[in-house]
Amino acid sequence: MGVKAVLPSYELGFYALVVTCAVLYSGSGILEASRDSMNRKAFRDGIKPGWHYFGRKMDVADFEWVMWFTSFRNIIIFALSGHVLFGKICSMTVPQHRAVMYMIYGVLAVLGSMGLVYLMIILSHCLLLYSVALAKQKWLCYVAGLCCLASFKVEPFGSWQSGFVTGAFDLQDVLFYGGCTFTIMRCMSFALESSEKEEGIYSIFDLLKYNFYLPFFFFGPVMTFDQFHAQVSTRELRRKDDEMKSIRVNALLHVGAIVAVDIFFHFFYILTLPSDLKFVNRLSDWSLAGLAYSNLVYDWVKAAVMFGVINTIARLDHLDPPQPPKCITMLYIFAETHFDRGINDWLCKYVYDHIGENHDNILKELVASISTFAITTLWLGPCQVVYIWSLVNCFGLNFELWVQKFFQLGPFAKLEAKLSGAMSRRIRAAFGAVNFWAIVLYNILALNSLEFALLVTKRLLVMGFPVSTLSIWFITYCGVQLIKERERVLAVREEEKGDKAKVE
Repeated sequence: MGVKAVLPSYELGFYALVVTCAVLYSGSGILEASRDSMNRKAFRDGIKPGWHYFGRKMDVADFEWVMWFTSFRNIIIFALSGHVLFGKICSMTVPQHRAVMYMIYGVLAVLGSMGLVYLMIILSHCLLLYSVALAKQKWLCYVAGLCCLASFKVEPFGSWQSGFVTGAFDLQDVLFYGGCTFTIMRCMSFALESSEKEEGIYSIFDLLKYNFYLPFFFFGPVMTFDQFHAQVSTRELRRKDDEMKSIRVNALLHVGAIVAVDIFFHFFYILTLPSDLKFVNRLSDWSLAGLAYSNLVYDWVKAAVMFGVINTIARLDHLDPPQPPKCITMLYIFAETHFDRGINDWLCKYVYDHIGENHDNILKELVASISTFAITTLWLGPCQVVYIWSLVNCFGLNFELWVQKFFQLGPFAKLEAKLSGAMSRRIRAAFGAVNFWAIVLYNILALNSLEFALLVTKRLLVMGFPVSTLSIWFITYCGVQLIKERERVLAVREEEKGDKAKVE
C-alpha cells in the first residue's frame, strides 16, 4: 500500500528544498574542513600537489582510482583499444567464431601482462573445476569452487601461489588476485550451469571462451555462464534502435564522471579526512554525516565508472552485461544494496534465491542470507572488518523481513488499511529513513574503518541526540520521499507501457 500514492506537489517541493539546503550546508562544512586540513602533517600521504594555479592539493587516498589513471592508464587504453579493434574485425569477418577470437586475444593479453606461470595457474584451476563439473553434482561444484577461492583468499595458500609468478611491477598483486578470484567465480558458474544441463556437458573450450573474455577478466563484472554463452553464440549481430547513440552517450557520461571526481578531489578530501579521528571529531554533526554519506556516494561512482567503461566495451561486442550498481542515493532497502551487480547477480542466482526461494519464510531467508554473506566474506577476504561488515549487513537484511512480517499481522494490517495511501507512504518513508542510515553506517565499515564508523554512530545517535539525530532523520525522511516519488513515476510509466503493448 502507498507505492503509487500521490503526494501534493507543494509537499514534494518542500522535501526537495530541505534536502538541497541540507546538502549545501553539510558540503560547506566539508569544504571548510578540507581547506583547513590541506597542510596538516597527518595528511601528507593522502593529499598530494594538485592544481597549483587554484592553490588546491588533491586527495589521493584511494589507491584504486590513482592506479587507474596513473600506472594502469596506458595499459587500460592499449589493451581495451586493441580488444575493441580486434572485436570489430572479428564481428565483421567471422561473427560465428568471434568468441574464439576473443578468447585468443584474452589469453595473449594475460600472457603478455602477467607471464606464462600465471597463465598456467589460471588454466590449472579452470581444468580442475571443469573436471568437477563432469560429475554434474552441484554440492561438489560448490565445495571445489569455494576451496579454490579460499586458496587465493586465505593465507598461506594465496602467497604460495602468487610466489610462483616471477618479476615485480606495481600492479602485479592487483592483477594477480583480481584475475584469479574472478576466474573462480566464472568457473563455478560454468560448473553449476553444466550440472543443470539435461544432456551432456559444455566443452572445456566453452569455459575458456567464457573466462578469457578480456574486458571481464581482471576486474569483472561476472556475467553468469548461461547469459554469456547464449549471447556470444548468436550469429546474427544486430543493433537495437539507437543503441550506438546510447553507447556514445554512456561513454561521454563516464568521461564526465571521471572529470567530476577529479575536480571533487581537489576541493573535498572525503577519503583522507576520516584517517585522522581527532580532526574529524571536531567537525559538526552535519559535516560528519555528510562525510560518511559522501564516502558511499564516491564508492558508487567509482564502481559505476569502472563497470560502466567495461560494459561499454562489452556492448560494442554485442553483449548485454550486468548494469552498474544502483546509486546509493536511491537506496533505502538492504536487499538492493550492492556495489558490484555482477557478483550480486551471481550470489542471488546460485545462493540467495536458490535457498531463500520467494523470501517469505523467515527461517529460509536467514539461512539464505547467512550463506550469501559467508561466501561474500570469503570473496572479500576474511578479516575482522569484513566479519563485522558481513554480520551487520546480514542482520539488516533479515531485520527488514522481520519488520515486514510483524507489520503484516492482523492488527497492523487492519490499521494501515484504514489509512489513506498518502499517509501510508509517509509512515513507510519514516521507517525507510532509519533503514537508509543503517545502510550508510554498516557500509562505511568496509569503506573506511571500524573506528570511523563507531565515531559517526556515537556522534549521530548518542552525543547528537535529540537535536542532530532527529534533524538528520527528518532530512533523510524527505530524501526517501523523493526516492519514492521517482519509484512511483517509473512504476506508472511501466504500467502505461504494459497497457499500450496489450492494446497493440
